[in-house]
Amino acid sequence: MNAIDPYAILGVARNADDGEIRSAFRKLAKELHPDLNPQDQAAAERFKRISAAYEILGDPPKRRQFDTGQIDANGEPRHTYQHSYAGAGHPGFGGGGCGDFSGIFDEMFRAHSGRQSGPRTGGPRTNNGFARRGQDVRYTLEIDFVESVTGVKKRVTMPEGGVLDLAVPEGTGDGQVLRLKGKGGTGLLGGDPGDAMVEIKVRPHPRFKRDGLDIHADVPVTLDEAVLGGKIEVSTVGSRVQLTLPKGTSSGRMFRLKGKGIRNPKTGQTGDQIVTVQIVTPPEIDDELAYFFNVWKQKRSYDPGPR
Repeated sequence: MNAIDPYAILGVARNADDGEIRSAFRKLAKELHPDLNPQDQAAAERFKRISAAYEILGDPPKRRQFDTGQIDANGEPRHTYQHSYAGAGHPGFGGGGCGDFSGIFDEMFRAHSGRQSGPRTGGPRTNNGFARRGQDVRYTLEIDFVESVTGVKKRVTMPEGGVLDLAVPEGTGDGQVLRLKGKGGTGLLGGDPGDAMVEIKVRPHPRFKRDGLDIHADVPVTLDEAVLGGKIEVSTVGSRVQLTLPKGTSSGRMFRLKGKGIRNPKTGQTGDQIVTVQIVTPPEIDDELAYFFNVWKQKRSYDPGPR
C-alpha cells in the first residue's frame, strides 16, 4: 500500500488540532468500515489508508515525528535517530499512545451490531484482518564499564511520562541489543504492540579494557617492586587482590588472574583478568639514586636486547 500525506488522506489541515483529526477519522471510518461495505474492495482499501493515517496523526508523539521528518507516512524511520541516557530523568523508551481505535469503533458500531461491546480480553482483536502490529522502536542506553560487567537495573522516564525499569544482564557487551517485548509502538485496531530494541553503549574505563570474556589492565609498579619483587595489590572490577611479582619483573610482563574477568550468564563461563606490568620511575631522580646506578652500571651493565 503506497502511502501519501496522512493529512491529505484524512482531509485535514497540517495545523488541525487533535479533536479535528479525530472527528475527520470518525466520519470517514463510519463511511468506509468493512462491516458496512462487505463487498466493496475500494472502500476496504481506503479504510486501510485512513487507519494508517490516523495511526500517525492520532498519536501525538508519532505526529511530531512525522512533522519533523523523522518518520514517513508509513511510520517508518527516515533516518537513524537515537536517545542516549544513563539513568532516571533522561529520554528513553516509549511506544507512543496511539489514538484509541477500539474506543472509537466500539462506540461507532454498537448501534450497528445491536449489542454492547464486551470488555477486551487478553486475545488480539482482528477487526476483519485489519489489525496491525505496532512498530518496533530503537533506542540507545549508555552505561558504565563496571555496570556492563556486573549487570545493572536502570529506571528511565519515557517521553510520555511513564517509567520503565530495565535490567541489563551481567556481561553485556558494547553494541549488544536488548529486546523489550511489547514496549514499542501501539498496535493498530487491536494489534499487538511492537518491541523496544535497546542498543547498549558502554563508556570506556580509564584502566579496564574488554577482550571477549577477559579484562585487560595495565598495572604500574615502582622501580624497587620490579627489582626486588614481592606482593602488590591489584584492582579488579569487583575487588582488590594480591599479585606476587617475581624479582626482576620487566615492563610489559603479563600475569593472569583466573576468574576475575567477565561472566557469561548463559554459559556460566568466566574469563580472566590479564595484568600487564608497567614500571614507573620516581618523579625525581635524587643524587643518591643516580650515584647508586652509576656505580652499579660500571659493575653490572647488561644488554636489554634490540632497540
